[in-house]
Amino acid sequence: MTPVGEDSDQTSFFPDEAGTAQLLGIGSLAEIDGDAEDHFSESDDSDKEDDEIKPDDNLILAGRVEEDASTLEIYVYNPTEESLYVHHDFSLSAYPLCLEWLDYEPGHSAGNYCAIGSMNSIIDIWDLDIINCIEPAYKLGRKPSRKKGLSRIGHSDAVLSLAWNSNFHHVLASGSVDRSILLWDLDSGEPATTINAFTDKVQCLEWKPDESQTLLAGGCDNTVKLFDCSNPENYKTWQTSGEVESLAWNPIESSSFCVGTNTGVIHCFDYRQESPIWTIPDAHEKEVTGLNISDRYAGFLVTASADGLVKVWDYTASNQPRMISDKDFGMNLVHCLALCPDWPFVIAAGGDNKMNNFSVYDLQNSDAVRNTFQSREVTQTPCGATDEPMT
Repeated sequence: MTPVGEDSDQTSFFPDEAGTAQLLGIGSLAEIDGDAEDHFSESDDSDKEDDEIKPDDNLILAGRVEEDASTLEIYVYNPTEESLYVHHDFSLSAYPLCLEWLDYEPGHSAGNYCAIGSMNSIIDIWDLDIINCIEPAYKLGRKPSRKKGLSRIGHSDAVLSLAWNSNFHHVLASGSVDRSILLWDLDSGEPATTINAFTDKVQCLEWKPDESQTLLAGGCDNTVKLFDCSNPENYKTWQTSGEVESLAWNPIESSSFCVGTNTGVIHCFDYRQESPIWTIPDAHEKEVTGLNISDRYAGFLVTASADGLVKVWDYTASNQPRMISDKDFGMNLVHCLALCPDWPFVIAAGGDNKMNNFSVYDLQNSDAVRNTFQSREVTQTPCGATDEPMT
């Protein structure tokens, strides 16, 4: 995964408190337990109206870096009102490299949290339901200290990738520059399993939605690996054309997944086969930093790249994809991309243009996209669509 650059965003849509794949995430903040004065300052009626999140609002997480300042921003997007604004934000102590929504904090009921991986080896987990929060709800990891007699817990280098297990809510996977994957037990706050199968940085992770023990991972050693985490020494490996920058399971055809590399190549694999089903050798001119597969429309693939383009592809598991449209959002390098679960043609993208580094866009503005996919809506519930957050 390409790290977020200066003046850029790392974006993530996140679901509701029940863990369903919806963008309505944190409900009305006015309903938080406790004295409202703890969370809200004096404001006029219009400010109070902005504080309340309405049922038709959608929420987006964005990690932003401007010079030496890093923040986590919670955007409210309402497509009906055509509004987009920052609802509240948190100041971060380290440069954010990856974000992951989860609903779990030990000893608490389900809520809305964001795990953040950074150049710091510690994973911070913030409570998104609290405004004016000044520190994370809890942390994962500990640096060693000879003076205090403390040993290391967790990673020894930057955390590049995170994946929350929506089937086992107390499990979070993390990948690092230190070449390891850790499976964290959030109840104990310590790694339950360590996987050392890669020979270079682990850049991306994703749990298989319909198999709670199955984890897909990609690294800078030009491989993608599939782990059975009940026996992590049992895994499959596929060679790729370059460093794995992004990957995604196909939520409709659950045996297949797509991989984007730093050479601009996209591969599609079936985990039951050794060779790729298909390959797009020149999908992008630079690394594929974002890759999303629709859970609503068959064959709907969206990719983003450091070449500045967002592209829409039409594909099936057996047929070579064809590009439907491409668009330059003027963000220079596009670092991240997310599809909206509630509005399946809406995307959020973050880049590194100081004057234009965050965009929300409805791909149905393209006649080609609308005409190709509108008639393909999947009527049955796709695998994992009700409980897997979109990131």
